[in-house]
Order: sequence, then C-alpha cells, then structure tokens
Amino acid sequence: MNTALISTASIVLYLTSGTLLAWRLMRRPDLPKLPVLAPGLLAAVLHGLLLYQWIHVGMDRDLSFFNVASLLAWIMTILVLLGSLRMPMENVGIAILPLAAVTIITALLFPMHHIVHDIRSPELLSHILISILAYSLLTIAALQALLLALQHRHLRNRQPGGFVRALPPLQTMETLLFQMIWAGFILLGLSLVTGALYIDDIFAQHLVHKTVLSIIAWLVFAVLLWGRYRFGWRGRTAVRWTLWGFGFLALAYFGSKLVLELILQR
Repeated sequence: MNTALISTASIVLYLTSGTLLAWRLMRRPDLPKLPVLAPGLLAAVLHGLLLYQWIHVGMDRDLSFFNVASLLAWIMTILVLLGSLRMPMENVGIAILPLAAVTIITALLFPMHHIVHDIRSPELLSHILISILAYSLLTIAALQALLLALQHRHLRNRQPGGFVRALPPLQTMETLLFQMIWAGFILLGLSLVTGALYIDDIFAQHLVHKTVLSIIAWLVFAVLLWGRYRFGWRGRTAVRWTLWGFGFLALAYFGSKLVLELILQR
C-alpha cells in the first residue's frame, strides 16, 4: 500500500469536500448535496485503508494518541456524511472534514506507538466500539451546538445574513441537536456499563480518571435531557450544557491519554 499517495489523496479530497460545503452554504444552498459530499466519501474510504494499516499490528492494536484521534475523526466523518444524505447535517462537515485531514497529517508527522495486547475478546471490542461511537456522536452534537449558538446570536442581533441565513430553521437545528444528544447519551451509558463489566482492573490500567470524567459527562447530559423534557430548555441553555458535557468527555477520552503518552510517555 502506497501510504504517502493514499494519505495525500485523502487529505486533498477532505479539504476539497469541506471547501465545497462551505461554498454551498454561503453561496449556493440550492446545490444538491451528493456531488459536494462525494469527495468526502471517497476520502473516508481511503482514510479507512490508512487506519487499518496503522492500527492493526498482527493480532494486536496500535492505539497511540494520534491513531485514536484519526480514528475518531474518521468515525465522525462517516456519521456526518451518511447522515447528511437524509438529514440536514452537512454543515457540521465544514469543520469535521478539515479536522479529519489534520488528524491524518498529525499521525504522519508524529508517529507514535502504543500497542495494546488484550483487546481480542468480543466483549472488550464491543465496549471500545460503543465508546468511540458515543464520543463521535457527542462531538458532532457539540459542533451542532456551536452552530446553533451562532444562529441564535445573529437572530438576537437581528442580523440573519451571510451563511446563517442558509442554515436550516432554528427548530430543525435544535431537534437535530437533541436527537444526537439522545443517541450519544444512550451509547455513553452503555459504554460505562460495558466498561464496568469487561474491564478487569480500572486502577491498574490508569482508567479511573477517564471513568470518573465520563460519568460526570453522562450526568451533565442527563440533566440537560431532563431539563429539555421538564422545562423545555433550548437556546443558550442547551448550548451551554452540551458544551459542558462535551468538555468533560473530551478530558475523559483525550486528557488522560495526552498526559500518559505525550507527557509521561507511558
């Protein structure tokens, strides 16, 4: 496999699709989605080939910091691109597609190795997959919340011009946000349950901080969903709670990994 060629093609296609999405939003919202998303879909296929080469090491897995970051960006890309075929999710791709390109670049520029030997059991693999899906969905929800905050700000200032005018209606944006949060919330809960069942020694594996922060994030999203149901929370309140929940989740997934691998080099 020609890694350099595939990496370059994937990066160029991601940036092309992201640029086309931005141009479509700001200038040509009438353009059909599929031709704009097509380069991103092809980039995701190539990115998947790269990830398979980077992560699979015989029967083991190389879950280094930048490999995992690239894997998460790839999952988010797949979710956004496929979801955009049926729902108005494509605007989030303006941020996610370039991010996916950046994670390929960082994985190439900073090659690291963190070989994990004990994830061959189906139970543990299912826990990892559920965790990745939960984090990916809630990251997309955080980006959706930022778009919603921008939309609210422009409408409040009575300046609904520019690309904000091309965004879906406010109610549609909020409905989509809470659909993402509900799906991510359920998956995060399943991740916590499967982790408790299938991970033998959380303390020995330096996972206690990750677990505590993930529980806090789950509780934040639980309060948000309860507030939505009970008090009809929306707008800035929903955005703030979403970003707080994502903040704890980001610390859980990447904070400890960043410290252990890049600073302590364990």
